[in-house]
Amino acid sequence: MTGPKRLAAPRPVEVTAGERGIPVQVGGRPVEAMVEDWLVEDRWWAERPVRRRYFELVLAGGRNVVVFRDLISSRWLVQRD
Repeated sequence: MTGPKRLAAPRPVEVTAGERGIPVQVGGRPVEAMVEDWLVEDRWWAERPVRRRYFELVLAGGRNVVVFRDLISSRWLVQRD
């Protein structure tokens, strides 16, 4: 029997953000559409809180990716590609 499937660990990615911080390019590829965005604020009571803004995007060529900006470190990471 196998356990639950783990998501891939986030990896750093180069993102160019446009107006209002919305990505316009990810890893050198233009963004064709934003499917949705959401904010995660968790563990605010802990020593290492989590504050992230996620974006599900469609890149040129039709590939879907999920990227997020860590609002504490200001780093961009890709969660799913």
